[in-house]
Amino acid sequence: MAKKFQVIVNGSWCKGCNLCVQICPKKVLELNDRLTSYAARQDDCIGCRQCENICPDLAITVKEDLNND
Repeated sequence: MAKKFQVIVNGSWCKGCNLCVQICPKKVLELNDRLTSYAARQDDCIGCRQCENICPDLAITVKEDLNND
C-alpha cells in the first residue's frame, strides 16, 4: 500500500506568497479566499516536502499519515 501524507499549514503564519502552490508537483495546495495556503487535494500528496522546504515562514509541515486505512 502506498504511503499517505498529511500537509499541515499554519494559517496564522502563512502570508500567501504562493511559492508552495507553484512548486507542488501534484497541485495539492491552493490559496483560499483569505489568500493563505491550504491543502485542497490532501490525498494527492506524495510527500516530496518541496512545499515545506520552500516556505519562507515555516508555515508548512508534511507528515506521514499513520492513520491511513
